[in-house]
Order: sequence, then C-alpha cells, then structure tokens
Amino acid sequence: MADVFEEEESEQTISINEYLKEVEDQELEADLVLGGDEGKECTYNNGYIKRQAIFSCLTCTPDGNAGVCTACSLSCHDGHEIVELWTKRNFRCDCGNSKFGEFFCKLFPNKEVENVDNSYNQNFKGSYCTCRRPYPDPDVEEQVEMIQCCICEDWFHEEHLGLESLDEIPRDDEGEPLYEDLICQACAVVCSFLILYPPTIWAVCKQHDATAESVKGKDLVKDVPSDCGSSRVHDDDDTSYEVPMGDVAIPDGISGSMSAGEGLLAGGKPEQKKILNVCSQDVKISNSCVLQVNLLFAQPVAERNKAVFLTKNWRDILCRCENCIGFYAQKGITFLLDKEDSIAEYEQMAKQKREEKLQQQQGMELNFLSKLGHVEKMEFLGGIADMKNEICSFLESFDSSKPITSADIHQVFDNLAKKRKRVW
Repeated sequence: MADVFEEEESEQTISINEYLKEVEDQELEADLVLGGDEGKECTYNNGYIKRQAIFSCLTCTPDGNAGVCTACSLSCHDGHEIVELWTKRNFRCDCGNSKFGEFFCKLFPNKEVENVDNSYNQNFKGSYCTCRRPYPDPDVEEQVEMIQCCICEDWFHEEHLGLESLDEIPRDDEGEPLYEDLICQACAVVCSFLILYPPTIWAVCKQHDATAESVKGKDLVKDVPSDCGSSRVHDDDDTSYEVPMGDVAIPDGISGSMSAGEGLLAGGKPEQKKILNVCSQDVKISNSCVLQVNLLFAQPVAERNKAVFLTKNWRDILCRCENCIGFYAQKGITFLLDKEDSIAEYEQMAKQKREEKLQQQQGMELNFLSKLGHVEKMEFLGGIADMKNEICSFLESFDSSKPITSADIHQVFDNLAKKRKRVW
C-alpha cells in the first residue's frame, strides 16, 4: 500500500522550472486565443472588429443568436452557461442589446437594438461539424480535436471532412499540421476557383515529399501538354469560350473532373507567373488578371468536392484585378484579401501585444526602483537576493522524488524572516 502512495507522489513531482514553463505556456495560449485582449473593456465602441474572441451565453440567449466579447463574458455573464467560440470575423459585441430582453450590459449599456452585420452559425448554439454535436461531447469518452474552416468558421471532426482517408490530412512525423488553413467540403464549392491557381497553394502530406519526381508525375498532379493550346470554361448561360493554357499541373483529388474537362489551371506560362508576382505584392486593384478568366461569368465546377488544405500565405497570391474582386464580393469572401482576417496574423498580433505588455511591466519595475532612495534600493535588491538564495538552498537540499507541500513553502519564508531579524 505504501508503494502505491509513493508512486502517486512521484507522478505529481514537478520542478520549479517546469512549473514556470507550464504557466508561461498557458498564458501564451490564452493570449493567442483572446488576441491579447485583457478583458477589461467591452469592445462594442470599436465597431465590427476584423477578428476577436467571441462567446455565446446560452443562459441569456438559448437560441444562439447573439455573441459577447471577452470582457462581457467575464463581467456580465459570470456563472452563466458560456460557449467559447474562439474567434469570429467582423463581429460587434451584442451583450445587453434587444436579444437579451431586460438584461443590460454592465460595461456599456447604451448599445443599439441589434448589430445587423453580425453573422451567426450553429456554433452559437453549442453545435459543431456536419454531425451537429457539442464540444466537448458528453457522449464521447475521448474528446477529439476539431479543425476550423477559414471560410464559414465552423469546426469539423477530421472524419467528417469528406476525405477518403485521414492520411490525406497534411501532417509531419510528429502529427503537427503542415497546412495553415482548411476549407471544408461545403465551402470548397464556393472556392472551386482556387484550382485555377498554381499547385503550390495546396498543402500536401509529408509522405509525398520523399520523391519529387513521383509526386510531379503520378500521385499529386496531372500534366497538361504545352501544345494543348486552350480549354473551355462554361459560363452561367451554359455557353463556352477559349481559355489559354500552358504547361500546368492540378493536384489529384482537389480538382476532380471539371465541367469543361480536366486542366483548367492558368499560371504555367512565364509571363503569367510574372503577373502573379506583381499582383501578390500590390493589394490595390490590378487590371491584369492572374487567371485570365472572368470569374463573374464563368468558374470551374468540380464533380466532387471535398475539404482542402492550404499552405502558409496562400492568400497572398489571390488575384486582385477588378473582375476577381467583384467575384469575391459576389460570393461574400472579400475578407480573404484582408491580411488581418487570417488566424496567423491574429496570433502574430497577439504575440506582439504580449511582448509589449511584458516590456511595459519591466519598465514599471525599473521606474519603481528609480524612485527609491539609495538605502531603500539596496534593501529591496538585497531582499530579492536573499529570497533567491533561500529558494536555491531549499531546492538543493530537497528530495526531488517528493512533492513540494504548502508546509515547505511556509518554511522557506520562515527562514527568510529569521535571517532578516538577525541582520537587524
């Protein structure tokens, strides 16, 4: 029996450095999710924020037709049934508006009746994926992480992405994702125009990287002869016209077979690649279309759509000509051209805010010391040195196989107090 208790105690053992590292990791993870928002002020006055952490209160709005910011989730809805939605784009805090009945926001009560530009999906009711299950799922023993679609912002179980095998999900040997964004099966229909871009935007499984030649020739691409001249695209009136073609390649399983035949990918010609580079660097409207196809009148349609995975910075190559921008607006996906819309940019901004906050804290500490007199400053620094030495002595003499208890911590501070008394 004693051996069992010793085994349990040894499992609980953790070093100070490990504990501090764990705390730091948790703080960083929270900052990444919340975008560096400390949750002190309602974000309503900031309007429709490009991306922010949003929560749904099922206690106040069981229909899932409202969302609140971080500060309101903490101050106004403490103790309520809250659904954490991670981040939502172009959203304005609803807390206390007409959807909440007689409930008023404690932080900013003077809100408009409704935020008409807000969008809500099944996540606000606590349902996710095509299976419409909650997360965490009470009927499942082992919770499985889900992946968010960058278009509809819903979350999906890997087995519900319409893939033939989970091996199609690009991961490295450690199981970490090799992709930046996912487009779910339903949104792949809206984004079928992406097959017209170079195959470099598609994230591929690590197992395919071993032999580049086999990848190019067999598994992932279908080559179109350079003398094919052109191919046809059908427009909305079921008429067709010629599309110039070069030596191109289409990822297998992504393009499927197109309405006008396989191989509708422009971008193989050197002059087209040159236009592509210029267009990706200039966010303004360009008169030169990368695709050389007017998407407003015609776009490729796959016979079979499934979820697709995209590489880092794939949005940068999207064409910004007048026609393509008109097409994005028509499909409601103009946000793809906004750098601040991406999760990667959101997390990068959160890291910058965290660094600024840490630097500010260090500045406050230095400012505090600068205001102290010479004697006070020496006493303060001496106290820090004594504490550091006492903790080091404790750790050196302590049995690392045993857990640190509250009595041990009290003993450290008692020893410090005795040392200070002896000095004085």
